[in-house]
Amino acid sequence: MAREAGVSKATASRALMRPDMVAAPTLERVRSAAERLDFQPNRAARALTTGRTGMIGLIVPTLANPFFAPLVLGAQRAAEETDSLLLLTVSEYDARREAALADRIADQVDGLVMVAPVGTDRALRERARHRPLVLVDRKVGRLPSVVLDTAQGTSELVAHLLELGHREIAYVSGPPGSWADARRRDAMRAQTEAAGARLHVLGPLPPTFDAGIEAVGALPEGVTAAVAYNSYLALGLLHGLEAAGIKVPGEMSIAAADDLTTLAATTPSVTALGVPVEEAGRLAVVRLLEICAGPRRTVADRLPTAVHPRDSTAPPRRP
Repeated sequence: MAREAGVSKATASRALMRPDMVAAPTLERVRSAAERLDFQPNRAARALTTGRTGMIGLIVPTLANPFFAPLVLGAQRAAEETDSLLLLTVSEYDARREAALADRIADQVDGLVMVAPVGTDRALRERARHRPLVLVDRKVGRLPSVVLDTAQGTSELVAHLLELGHREIAYVSGPPGSWADARRRDAMRAQTEAAGARLHVLGPLPPTFDAGIEAVGALPEGVTAAVAYNSYLALGLLHGLEAAGIKVPGEMSIAAADDLTTLAATTPSVTALGVPVEEAGRLAVVRLLEICAGPRRTVADRLPTAVHPRDSTAPPRRP
């Protein structure tokens, strides 16, 4: 394969195992030669010679929530760009299972990306001492992380509702132990208090369609707007309110803290927070590979979100 590409064996090996260390034209020649010859590098041999497996562990809390699908896709695309593979596991929002999975795959991967982990700060710091680790949607001290700024985003959603005239706002919150959910609550509470309004928190709740339907019956009297932790809860709220004969947005305004299902196509379309989830997955893998390549400064990336106003939010009905 090296002869086909017109390079030395060392350069060909480096192009396949450490593409970041090879000039772009040379890398392209080696990859083209490998494709023509249908060459597949031996990962076991790679591990013996470099100490690296070319595998990245990705632990997500669930695959039932559409939030995580684009994140996995972004991570996979970033891995493929460096000839790495993803080893995907699902923790089911369970700290013990999360720890057991991380332990089980630790020796098979070069590093871990843990998405919205529910383990303790101490457990995550200890894990980072033994394997390169990047957190997504969780911040622990100086550990490398990629955080989607949904706290600021939900604060802006509340600002949108306050501007419309709402003063009694509900937050239909997410799963117990969610780091991001706690920060959203704090940000929204600060925003409502500063405006002389009130935030009513429902939950914690599973981030599901059924939980959104059930939350309708728990909305406090006087609430005129609700922000849902995710799209599924928002869709459940919309369905439950319609079943209860409560008009949206005439009697209740609804907004979602992500925009990952068909919220723009519902009737009414749902005001939501645009969240760059695929970019978070891509960036987390990039940061992990940087750590694996050698000592670098700790990086904490914060990705901004954007409010997408739609038909589900309007001024509250006056008595």
